[in-house]
Amino acid sequence: MMKRRNFLKAGGALSVSFLVAGCLPVIPKRPDPTPEAAVGWISHVDGRYTLSLPRAELGQNIATAMKQVACDELGAEWEDVDVELHVTDRIGHVRATVGSDSVKDYMLPLAQACATLREALVQGRTAGDLTADARPMEELRAFSGGSRFVGRRMPLVQAEEIVAGKPLYASDVRRPGMAYGRVLRAASSPEVSSRPAGWDAEAAVRVKGFVAIVEDDLFRQGESRGLGIVAETPGALDRIADALAMKWEIDGGFEQQDIDRMIDIDPRLADGSLSYQLVDDSIDREAAWDIDLRLDIPLGAHAPMEPRAAVAEFKADALELWAGTQDAFYVRDVMVRHFDLDEDRVAVHSMRVGGAFGGKTICTVELEAAVLAHRTGRPVKVQWTRAQEYRQGFHRSPSSHRLRVRLKDGKLSDWWHGFSSGHILFTNAALPPWMQRVTDFIGDKGVARGAIPPYRIPRRRIEHDLIRLPVLTGPWRGLGAGPNALAVECAIDEAARKAGGDSVAFRLEHIEDPRLANVLKAAEAAAGPKPAPGGNGRGRGFACGIYKDMSYAAVAADVTIDADGNVHVERLCCVHDCGRVINPDQVRAQCEGNLVWGLAMALSDALPVANGGIDAENFGAAAMARFEQIPPMKIELVEGSDNPTGAGETAIVAASGAILNAIREASGVRITRLPVAPDELMG
Repeated sequence: MMKRRNFLKAGGALSVSFLVAGCLPVIPKRPDPTPEAAVGWISHVDGRYTLSLPRAELGQNIATAMKQVACDELGAEWEDVDVELHVTDRIGHVRATVGSDSVKDYMLPLAQACATLREALVQGRTAGDLTADARPMEELRAFSGGSRFVGRRMPLVQAEEIVAGKPLYASDVRRPGMAYGRVLRAASSPEVSSRPAGWDAEAAVRVKGFVAIVEDDLFRQGESRGLGIVAETPGALDRIADALAMKWEIDGGFEQQDIDRMIDIDPRLADGSLSYQLVDDSIDREAAWDIDLRLDIPLGAHAPMEPRAAVAEFKADALELWAGTQDAFYVRDVMVRHFDLDEDRVAVHSMRVGGAFGGKTICTVELEAAVLAHRTGRPVKVQWTRAQEYRQGFHRSPSSHRLRVRLKDGKLSDWWHGFSSGHILFTNAALPPWMQRVTDFIGDKGVARGAIPPYRIPRRRIEHDLIRLPVLTGPWRGLGAGPNALAVECAIDEAARKAGGDSVAFRLEHIEDPRLANVLKAAEAAAGPKPAPGGNGRGRGFACGIYKDMSYAAVAADVTIDADGNVHVERLCCVHDCGRVINPDQVRAQCEGNLVWGLAMALSDALPVANGGIDAENFGAAAMARFEQIPPMKIELVEGSDNPTGAGETAIVAASGAILNAIREASGVRITRLPVAPDELMG
């Protein structure tokens, strides 16, 4: 039932997750998938099965992979199983779609539930509750030899609908009587205090299509206070915004050099130990180092094709919401908190997401739509503009690295990696400063991910600092694994050069995990004959790594550098081991996506900052990889009989490192600041 709610009550309320400043946040719940829960994902009526997908469909095509497992275990034909994206009032609570864990954690419970349903139908049981048996993988049809669907290419679920332009995304949703909304904000970071100082309401009311101007404390995002507008058409929103002629009060600001100064690792190392030690062996810090490498990685955007969108509709004492989110249940819980609703009175439809990459995990546009819908009494759609995506979303944190390495008898002996970064898991997009200071007591595992090298090194010191930056930072594909693994692989490459050996042989001499050694050897073989020696504008580089202690990747990159210092990646070869493969095509697609992300990290990604915020309003102002930069790719999968592990982010640990190491081979220059600047490489 609907309870009390005063929309204009004094006091700050974060639009992300807080009720009032100082109160505990809405905490995302992360229940483990179980066979009992999975029984609620699959149903059978009149000869047809329906799979209610317990994951968000982000373009990774998990709907196809889960349908493959369901069909094999049910013994059903492909056309007899329908797949629908989940709604929060139709299945039990499932955790956010993050961390490359959908195949790893959800396939076995799904197969167990499907086996239970299949046996019940054989016994003639067509009604009543089922209790799934937690039978082992080897007893399940989907994972035994002779599968009809698992491990094979199958038609992509929703592919025809995408091509035909059918309504799959939140931006496609239309409701009777629907209006369109937007929350206007100052052109500054939500970390900078800002508020409306005045507007021309009379001029806005005269605009054709005007519906409402809405003031509400729930429009506060961080330190940014906004003003809501509602219109009959999307185009009228722009005209209303222009007519309002908003005036803003903005307290302070910052520039790129301020972020560079805050993140700079060297002054922090000079002051003594960093705040978080991942490995703390005793090393001699004063003796000479064979390798002393600095690497700086800038802000990077998620840049999804689809700006985030949501549609909210109140009916009596219930709220229905359609959202392109990675965590529909978290959105539901935020609505329950802010609107004082019971859980069963909120239904969030998990719509297909047009790209997320970790950036659509919190509640932003959904709350804006709900507030506007409640205040106007109409269904309201809110879709962020591209400029809002950049200014109000969180981004890949910049990081600054210093790596020092000693060799003894041509082998690694001492390793010291210090780095600094903005927050990732404990994003400042969701946590106010006081709450982040609390989380700082335990650190941020997202920042630390991938920093421990997968090599045999007798003595290691690995440490980092966390800095709350004036821009929003948070989860980005692979979290810290991409930047940290890049730094590690560049230092390993320099160590191999210092030792006078082949970079692959040097790595193999220090790798302990046989699966990592296997993918590296396979990548070297897949790359074929090595190009001519470096110094002539051509080079090959290698990198490898382990993602979350579960999946393995190695990459070989061939590059050329022209007379103007422009880098051309000629080919990328990737070997990938994620255990048992459910859908080979989609694993290859994930590898390709990670390779492009790695290329962009090396050659283009750099989100501009100026005047107290992100200085980009469209794709043209935020550099990203272009089609002409994407080279031919060769992807090889190591087919394992082990349990399936994650593929969505694995290759990010090797993609950019291989490219930077190839540039080093081709030019003799070790790049220390990304993205690569042509003037550093001009002959």
